[in-house]
Parts: sequence; C-alpha cells; structure tokens
Amino acid sequence: MPPETANTPGDSGTPAVGGGGGLFHKVLAPVEGIGALTLDTVEHIGSALFLFIESLAWIGRGTMKPKVRIGRAAIVTQIVRVGVRSVAIVSLVSGCVGLILAFQLSPPLDQFGQKALVANIVSVAVLRELGPLIGAIVLTGFAGASIAAEIGTMVVSEEVEALEAHALDPVRFLVVPRLIASILSMTCLSVISCVVSIAAALTISVTALSIPYANFMSNMLDQAKLVDFATGVSKGAVFGVLIGVIACTNGLKVDGGAAGVGRATTGTVVQCVVAIVIADLAFTAAFFALGLV
Repeated sequence: MPPETANTPGDSGTPAVGGGGGLFHKVLAPVEGIGALTLDTVEHIGSALFLFIESLAWIGRGTMKPKVRIGRAAIVTQIVRVGVRSVAIVSLVSGCVGLILAFQLSPPLDQFGQKALVANIVSVAVLRELGPLIGAIVLTGFAGASIAAEIGTMVVSEEVEALEAHALDPVRFLVVPRLIASILSMTCLSVISCVVSIAAALTISVTALSIPYANFMSNMLDQAKLVDFATGVSKGAVFGVLIGVIACTNGLKVDGGAAGVGRATTGTVVQCVVAIVIADLAFTAAFFALGLV
C-alpha cells in the first residue's frame, strides 16, 4: 500500500483556512472603489480650492502693491488666445442654437395663435441659461483643454521646477494670467453668445416665420429684464472661474509623461462640463428661491 501523505491546506481534502476571504473581498470591492473615488474627488476639489485662494492672494497683492507684478502682458496674451480666438466658434454655435429655438417653438405656439411669443421664450432662455452655458462649454473644449495641456507639458519638461528653482512662484506666473483671462473671456463670451442667439432668432423669425420685426422686438423687450441679463453674466463669470481653476489644477498635477498630459486634458473637459452644469443648477435654484426667475 502507498504511504499515507498529510493533506496540505491547498489539497482538496481539507479546505484552506480563510477560503471565504476571496468572496468577502469581492463583496467589499465596490465599496472600496466608491470610497477611493470619493476621497480622490474630495482631494481634487481641495487642491482646486487651495489653488483658487492662492491665486486670489496674488491678485490682491498685485492690486494693492505696485511692486508686485502679475504679468499684464501675459494676461493680454492669454485673453487673445483663450477669448478672442473663441469668438468665431461661440458665435457659430450660438447662432445655430438661436435658429433651432425659433424653428422648434414656432409650430406649437402657432397652434394657439401666439407665434410672436417666440421672442419672449427665446430671449429669456438665452439670457438666463443658454448664452452663458453655450459659451462655457465651447470655451471648455477650445481653451480649457489647451491650458491643461500647456501647463502639463511644462510640468513634464520640468519648466515648473525651473521656475521654483529661481524662486518664482508658478501660481503667480502661470495660473493667475490664465485664470484672469478665463474669467474676463467667459464674461464677454456670455454677452456675445446672447446677442448672436437672439439676433439669429430675430432674423429667422422675420424672414421665414412671418413674425413682424416690431412685434418681435416689443415682445422681447417686454419679457426680458435687466435681471435676466445680470444673472446670465454672473453665471458666465463663475463658469470662467471653474474653467480656469480646473484646467490649471489638472495641468499642475500631471504625472506620467505624455500619457499624463493626455489624461489631464481629458479630465479637464469632463470635470469642467460637470462642474458647469452643477453650478448652473445651483444658480438656477438660488435665483428661483430669491424670486429672480
């Protein structure tokens, strides 16, 4: 007879100690993933908030102390690159949205004999929501990703470390000009987007929808108030802050060479769009609670 051999924990004869640990780990894996994602999100938001506060501190120093320069030439350069070059694409998208709104609203309103009310709906929708929202989304894809890629490339090529080695703060020389340019550009693009959308709706309403020019203008001026314009512009400024801060934060946190730059660029677009929509919802809820809508 063959000699008897002792069973080992790996043999089929005796179950391994802690054999249910694999199942337990599989059950907890989704919870661990959610927890890790939550911690990463909180950490990322904290980094962006800290960067924004530090940028505000430098802006305050540059405003109050003439000896502290924040790079006016760099700000102008970034405004041209971020804002001026975005005017054409923002105008194109905004004009198309204005035409779409007029075409879509005309048939149902015409059933009630109120086709001229197209002006009322378009003006309020564009001034309060669509104007700044369209400008912000276009600026995110056009400039936000570019800012993240540019700063990320500086990090990979150790240009940021070179600035720090020369006692030059990267936030002062890299972040502040781009943040100011994003805020100013986004505010102006909101106004441009509103004007182009309403002008496109006016043009198609008069030429194709047989709405008299006088009726369109009268209804628009009766419906749209200064508070509608003010809320839209304020949203645009906040959207500019979000785009600038998120893009710069992702750029400065690049790690992993060219692949890291790609991840930062993609993450910037996604995070900016999500942050803009959430901020828009918060603004709308606040204005509704205050009776401004």
